[in-house]
Amino acid sequence: MDASTQNFDASGVTHAGKVRERNEDSCLVRNDVGLWAVADGMGGHEAGDLASRTLVESLNSVCKPEAAHDLLQHCESGIRRANRQIVDLGRARGGAIIGTTAAVLLIRNCHYACVWAGDSRIYSINDGGIKQLSRDHTEAEELVASGWVSREEAEQWPRNLITRAVGVTEHLELDIATGETSPGDIFVVCSDGLTRHLSDDDIIECVTGREARNACEAMLELALERGGADNITVIVVRLLPLLASRSRAAGSSTMGVAE
Repeated sequence: MDASTQNFDASGVTHAGKVRERNEDSCLVRNDVGLWAVADGMGGHEAGDLASRTLVESLNSVCKPEAAHDLLQHCESGIRRANRQIVDLGRARGGAIIGTTAAVLLIRNCHYACVWAGDSRIYSINDGGIKQLSRDHTEAEELVASGWVSREEAEQWPRNLITRAVGVTEHLELDIATGETSPGDIFVVCSDGLTRHLSDDDIIECVTGREARNACEAMLELALERGGADNITVIVVRLLPLLASRSRAAGSSTMGVAE
């Protein structure tokens, strides 16, 4: 399937939650390019939201490429450009540690790529099952991978100890996962403010049988009902059948923002 005829039903919401005064999350929905991103900023004193916006603005400059490989290269370049800008921002603020997670989904020519740093996540949902495509860059996850603690013990580990983020060091390391797509596949990109309240089964239940906008709103509402302890951001991308979907896809490229 040529990317020019690939159709998406995609939407996103971002909310400060019920505890924090400021929303330091940002998100980007670019159906025209095949790019969707969530950034969860950190640093406080307005620096976290600035870091996440810097990343999203850099990615928003990516233009529609000729090939999937070009899209991935442009995405990586955009993230690394933002990394340099955020590092410089930290230096200008007296060496403050400022940064943001990055979770970016790319789809072109029946292939996807996930690019990430930090603990914002990317999921795929198909045939009634869900799979986390990204792996959290957290201290707890590294301890599980090394065998030092069990998955159950890791649930009690502090949530905010991330081991990788955009803008923290000059030498940014990104992880990438790739695969093939099929019409009907659903992808979810989100910050940890969502996954601290929703399980995998909750996510499946919220997206099943719903268009992207309604699925996002259902997940946000559930996370708020369960406390909304952090900023909450989620994007849902549904791959539509090639035929009989063009009118819907044309009107679904705008990000929804809930206050």
